[in-house]
Amino acid sequence: MSIIEPSIDLLSDKTDNDRFLLCALAAKRAHDINDMMRGQRDRALQLQTAVEIARAADKKPLSLAFNEISRGEVSFNPESIDIKNH
Repeated sequence: MSIIEPSIDLLSDKTDNDRFLLCALAAKRAHDINDMMRGQRDRALQLQTAVEIARAADKKPLSLAFNEISRGEVSFNPESIDIKNH
């Protein structure tokens, strides 16, 4: 039983068991989510209070990224990755 959801095994399967690729993919997506949330927050501040916005954004960008990866909403193109075996 894993206390982390989604499980690392499921996430690894989505990146051909490459933990470094998983890390890079999740970090890039989390960065995009963070940028999007920041932009949304700036616009929302004009209409809502900061407390209302904080309640709406209760998950961290990295958690959202891992969930999107596990659902197959975020993927990578293996042909665009330069892998060099040493």
